Amino acid sequence: MKNLFAGLDVSTQSCKLIVIDLDLNKIVFNSSLNYDIDLPQYDTINGTRKNAGFGVSESDPNMWIEAINVLFGGLSKETNLICDIKAISVSSQQHGLVTIKFDGSLSRTYSKLWNDFSTSEECEILTDSVGGKENMIKLIGNTQRTGYTAPKILHLLRHEPENYRETTKVFLVHNYINWFLTGGRNGGVALMEPGDVSGSALWDPVSKSWAKEIINAISPDLIKKLPIVKDSRIPLGKFGKEFVDKFGFSEDCLIASGSGDNMMGAIGTGNFVDGIVTISLGTSGTAYTCMNTPFVDPDGEIACFCDATGKYLPLLCISNLANGYEAILKKFNIDHDSFNEIIDKTDPCNNGKVLIPWYKGERTPDLPEAAPVYFGFDVDDFTKEILCRAVLEGHIMNLYEGFTKLPIIPIEIRLTGGISKSRVWCETIANIFNCNVVPVLGEGAALGAAIHAAWTYFPKKSMNEIADPFIQFDEKNRIEPSPKIVERYSLFKRLYIAISRRIRGLTGENPFNLVAEYKKENEKM
Repeated sequence: MKNLFAGLDVSTQSCKLIVIDLDLNKIVFNSSLNYDIDLPQYDTINGTRKNAGFGVSESDPNMWIEAINVLFGGLSKETNLICDIKAISVSSQQHGLVTIKFDGSLSRTYSKLWNDFSTSEECEILTDSVGGKENMIKLIGNTQRTGYTAPKILHLLRHEPENYRETTKVFLVHNYINWFLTGGRNGGVALMEPGDVSGSALWDPVSKSWAKEIINAISPDLIKKLPIVKDSRIPLGKFGKEFVDKFGFSEDCLIASGSGDNMMGAIGTGNFVDGIVTISLGTSGTAYTCMNTPFVDPDGEIACFCDATGKYLPLLCISNLANGYEAILKKFNIDHDSFNEIIDKTDPCNNGKVLIPWYKGERTPDLPEAAPVYFGFDVDDFTKEILCRAVLEGHIMNLYEGFTKLPIIPIEIRLTGGISKSRVWCETIANIFNCNVVPVLGEGAALGAAIHAAWTYFPKKSMNEIADPFIQFDEKNRIEPSPKIVERYSLFKRLYIAISRRIRGLTGENPFNLVAEYKKENEKM
C-alpha cells in the first residue's frame, strides 16, 4: 500500500488539493479551483459575496464545501490514488466565523472573513470590558482586531441575536471543514487546535487556555458553544461514511487536526527552524517566523500565535497588498512582465515619492478606516512609471515597518503566494529587508497541510525528515541584497516610517526634513 497524504487549502479566493507520495518524495496530484470562475452560482468577487456593504467581507460556507466535493471528485475520476490516502490535513484562511445550529445547518448564511472591517465597534466594546488594551494583551497576548473572531461573535450577538441563540457550535473555517469531513451533522468531530485558535482573540497562546473574561464579556453561554482545544498532532478521527461511499476514501483514512493557512504555510516553506522568515504575498501580506517561546508585542501589532508543530509563530499581517498591485495593473492595462519592465526603468526610492497604501483600511497598523496617502508628488508625477514604483515600494514598506518589531534577524526570507513569482518584487524585498530572498515553488499552505498529515500519521518521524524532500525553491529568483541599493533605502525607510507615524498622531521624525536630506543625498549621487 502506498504512503499517500493529502493537503487541502480552503483560502479566500480558491481551494487547492495536493497529494504527496512519501515513498517517491514527490507530489502526485495537484489541483485547484477558483470560486469566482468555477463556482459562478455563488456570485462572488475575489471569493466574497458582492455588494455586501462598506467594510463587510463574507462568504457562503456551502461554497467551500462544494469546492471540496469538486476537487475530491476530480481526484477520484482522474487517478486511482484516493483509496491509498492515509491521512488528510486541512489548511484554511484564519479568523473566519462559521456558526451552526443543533441540526448541523448554518445559523448564519454567511461567514465573516479575516478581511471584514465591520466590527470595529465590537473591538472597542471588548477592549473596554477588560479594562483597556494593556489588559487585553495580558489576557490573550493580542489586541482585539476587526479581523479576529471574537468581535465577529459579539457582532452576531448584537445585530442578529436570534441567529446567535440558535448557534450551538462556533467554528473557525478549518474547524468547520474538519467537522464536515468527519461526518458533519452525522457525528462530525468538533475540535480546535492551538495554531488557528490563537487568532480567535478568545484563547491565550501563552497559557494555552480560554480567556474566560473575554468570553463572558460576549456572553456567559459562549463557552458551551466553543469546541475543546487539543494538540496539533492528535488526529480528529476518520472520514465520514458519505466521503468513503461517494469518493472511495479508505475507512481508515485519518483527518489530522489541520490549522490556519499561515501555520501550514510555515510548514510548506520550511519555517520550523530558527532564522527563517516566511513572507506571503497574496490578498494580504504576512511575515512570520518560528520560535520556541511566545513573543508578545506590547503594542499588539505582531500577533502572538502558536504554530502547528508545538512551537510559536509571531506573525505580522497587513491587509493591503495584492489589491493595490492588481489595481495598478488594471488601470494601465499591463501584465506582470510589463510591470517588471516599467520598474526596471525607474530608480529605487522613487526620487522621494512615497505611497502609504492603506486602500481599504489596514490591519497593521490597526486602522480600519484608513485611506491611502501620497507624499512628495507634484502634479506631473502621477505617471505610469512613478505610480508603479510607488505601489511596489509602498506595499513592501508597509510590510517592512511592521516587520521591524519581530524579534529576529533573519538568515533567509522565503516568499510564497502569487506575487512571489515576480522578479522585481523579490529584488525589492531583498533590498528593503536587507536579507537573502528566495521564492518557494508550489502552494505553500496546501503542501504544508499534506506534510502535516504525514507528520500526524507517523508520530515518530521529525518534521524535517518528512518535509525537506518536498520543499523546493525557485533558484533563478534567489536574490542577494545589493549593498548600494540597501544604503539608498536606509533614508527612504526612515521617511516612510516618519510619514506613517505622523499621520497616525504618533511622535516621529519630521518627514519634510527627511525629504530635504534625501534631496541633498540624491544630488551627491
